Amino acid sequence: MLNALAISFAAQAPLILGGLLVYWFKIPTKWVGWLGGYGAGALFSAIAFTLIPDADTMKPLLVMAWLMVGAVVFAGLDHLVEKKYGEKAGAMGIVLGSIIDGVPECVIFGIQIATGQAISSAFLSAVMVSNIPQSIAPSADLARQGDPLKKTALMWLGVVAICAVAGAAAYIFGVRVSDATGAVVSAFAAGGLICMLTTSLIPFSFERGGLVTGVWAVLGFAVSFLQQ
Repeated sequence: MLNALAISFAAQAPLILGGLLVYWFKIPTKWVGWLGGYGAGALFSAIAFTLIPDADTMKPLLVMAWLMVGAVVFAGLDHLVEKKYGEKAGAMGIVLGSIIDGVPECVIFGIQIATGQAISSAFLSAVMVSNIPQSIAPSADLARQGDPLKKTALMWLGVVAICAVAGAAAYIFGVRVSDATGAVVSAFAAGGLICMLTTSLIPFSFERGGLVTGVWAVLGFAVSFLQQ
């Protein structure tokens, strides 16, 4: 269990680093947009080459159903975020997406360790690299709006802790259920992420980075593809 907890924490820890970089270095607004685009492309790659293949062990209609559940859950939670955070809603929606992204990634790690499967170094490195730009984008906005470093650090630490605990819980489940898979969780996450990318990260990034953001998104997708 401790191995699953440690690997899950390490995979998501770059979220904290990315969130703090904006306080240590002045990152131009257009670079925030470009890095956000890179993160979006990497997430599309994770959806296409990791989450959907993991979910494809189910029947197609079940995959479709859980994709829609993930999308509806994210949209509902994002609506609550908008009502609560106002002008910070865009940034907080991306933070919410980081949880929806990170939890299933860590569930996959936990189940793989529990069932004796080898952890994919390509998948692990892709998760770690994509998490840095994914957290830079919203943190830059929160810093600009006056949120102190400590508050942002604690926020990302909370996200990482949630994901790590999910990985440990998945390990416990995987030990007790020998044929456990992350199919449902993967489909749910894919639906939520597609919804988040469409409504939060991509518009957020394009607004700040302009047309070049699209090129960075393709670069993020391509680099993550090479790591598969």
